[in-house]
Amino acid sequence: MECKQSQNSKNCTCTYPGCPRKGKCCECITYHKNNGELPGCFFTSAEEKSYDRSIANFIANKQT
Repeated sequence: MECKQSQNSKNCTCTYPGCPRKGKCCECITYHKNNGELPGCFFTSAEEKSYDRSIANFIANKQT
């Protein structure tokens, strides 16, 4: 399957400067999964800017 990085980058909500996975969704998901995290696109803009991609943070934010 061809990666549509340029198209994906237009919708990527990651604000981490210099992220080498920006627009490469499959690499991003794999990276965060291996670290016990979720990708930034699972969070609101405000939540994503904290860079806390933990599953616990995701759950805590959804319970408020």
